[in-house]
Amino acid sequence: MSLALSSEALRDVALAVLARAKRGGADQAEAEATQGNGLNVTVRMGELETLEHNVDKGLGVTVYVNGRKGNASTGDFSSTAIEAAVDKALSIAKFTSPDSFAGLADASAIATVIPELDLYHPWAIDAEAATALAKRCEEAGFDVDERIDNSEGASVSATESEFVYANSHGFTGGYKGSAHYIGCAMVASEGDAMERDDWYTSHRVAAELEAAEDVGRKAGERAVARLNPRKISTQSAPVIFTPQLAGGFIGHAIGALFGGSLYRKTSFLLDSIGTQKFASFVNIIDDPYIPRAYASSPFDGEGVACQRRAIVENGIVRGYFLSAYSARKLGLTTTGNAGGNHNLLVTPTIKGDTATLAKQMGRGLIVTELMGQGVNGVTGDYSRGAAGFWVEGGEIAHAVSEITIAGNLLDLYQNIVAIGDDIDRRGSKHVGSMLIESMQIAGG
Repeated sequence: MSLALSSEALRDVALAVLARAKRGGADQAEAEATQGNGLNVTVRMGELETLEHNVDKGLGVTVYVNGRKGNASTGDFSSTAIEAAVDKALSIAKFTSPDSFAGLADASAIATVIPELDLYHPWAIDAEAATALAKRCEEAGFDVDERIDNSEGASVSATESEFVYANSHGFTGGYKGSAHYIGCAMVASEGDAMERDDWYTSHRVAAELEAAEDVGRKAGERAVARLNPRKISTQSAPVIFTPQLAGGFIGHAIGALFGGSLYRKTSFLLDSIGTQKFASFVNIIDDPYIPRAYASSPFDGEGVACQRRAIVENGIVRGYFLSAYSARKLGLTTTGNAGGNHNLLVTPTIKGDTATLAKQMGRGLIVTELMGQGVNGVTGDYSRGAAGFWVEGGEIAHAVSEITIAGNLLDLYQNIVAIGDDIDRRGSKHVGSMLIESMQIAGG
């Protein structure tokens, strides 16, 4: 696979937007031109189920005229289509209300240095090789245990992309990226009981992926471990979130620190700068500059220079996530987070993993799956369906399912007891297993 357009051609598309917008009377304008392609293969029960090749491109246009904003987009890069998209954005701007907070980020905030973050590593794999890899992954899952008698499939994907952002401050920048994946979901049965679980590996560099056989084996082992879950009584008990779920648990706080939630006053962390909202040993860094990491970026979606900064320091909130617009609404300065957070690094407090925390906990619940969206962003009330394992004497006693865990995030974050160093780096939130002192558990 290779990208269809050269970087220069993609840049020319973005610059053509700015030229047309200026001629059309825009005070300010910005454009983002993207291209990408990918291969995705899914195998189920040893047979090829899906084979997809995708080639995509897109152009987003935003113009500002006397404080009025207009947007348009197109998937056609011809000069006629570009002109039509810009003209449509200009037309839309005539009908929108003026907004004194709208507009490009201040020119002084725009990035002037673009660091190389080593984000682009295309995978030279074809459909035949990807299919063989997926089959090996699924076969390894079946080989774990004779009780594994079904599969939801194994998938292999390889993608590469590029984008260029340009605005009328004179900024033009862009970079290429890659993302590769191997995943598998297995089903285990015993009597009338049936359980499924999965595992996946993802990285920008194909050579850094876990072996396909290891992915299948882990998916199989996880499915078997969930067989024959027992009921537990309703109670309050310590809870451990595995690394795969701890990121989402912390993510509720991150969402509450986004500018949109703050200026709309729909955040349970409103006006929290300088206040202690987490246990005193919790530290969270937003780092855009980790080579090869998925959420790394040399500049944000508005061309603003990114920065490595503390979000939570010794339990105290130190930073928000602001775009130019949300910063103006709040009377603050953009933080270089238009488009979201970068790599969030949650500092471990102990050397150890879920099993280590289980020994420390003694008795309680390990959560391995969450269901539902029961989180109130305004109040912090938290209630989710869950499944996992019950721990007695520091060891897993049995699987549990059909339970609900609940609490208020303002209390739960204060009651974090320990964070392991078994960090999951497959997404934007790099965090290990997390032990919470107590949560309400509704059993059967």
